[in-house]
Amino acid sequence: MRILMADDDATLRYGLGMQLERWGYEATICADGAQARAALHTGPPPLVAILDRMMPGVDGMTLCREIRQTPALGTTYVILLTAHDSREDIVHGLDSGADEYMTKPFDWEMLRARIAIGARIATLQQSLAQRVAELQDALASVKTLSGLLPICSYCKKIRDDSDYWQHLESYLSDHSHAEFSHGICPDCLVRARREFGV
Repeated sequence: MRILMADDDATLRYGLGMQLERWGYEATICADGAQARAALHTGPPPLVAILDRMMPGVDGMTLCREIRQTPALGTTYVILLTAHDSREDIVHGLDSGADEYMTKPFDWEMLRARIAIGARIATLQQSLAQRVAELQDALASVKTLSGLLPICSYCKKIRDDSDYWQHLESYLSDHSHAEFSHGICPDCLVRARREFGV
């Protein structure tokens, strides 16, 4: 599971990179926002992006907004790291598109737990998106009947585009995925008993 981390603090980058690998993640470590931007569009989307709020080049909140505007990164869970912990800073960070906001210095176990939650949510979203795509493909391939169908008033045959008259069952089988089982309705059963004495 790929985790992207971007921070201009070399000590934090080293420590978090070691921790991410220890926790079982594939870590992509970036020294600034420009590197993070390039890494986000290289290879499969990361499950989680851990971004420093203030970085040279491109700041974390700008990256958050770009991630939210990029369909391919729509399931990436974003954790914003910052030294700013005022109510306004937190609200502004979340409004930029972050899923989580953590202030430095942070508790390593708390970060580990929040990364795990983010990875789980991102995995579920990816699975859901894949299911939706599969359903859309299935719906696109389903045969549908539409328009005006010329049908005989007496025998109930249907005229096709080649001016050939087909039994209703044959026509529906050719133009849909419907299958038929045969029985007799109560009215026809009464009629059959009268006519044939059964």
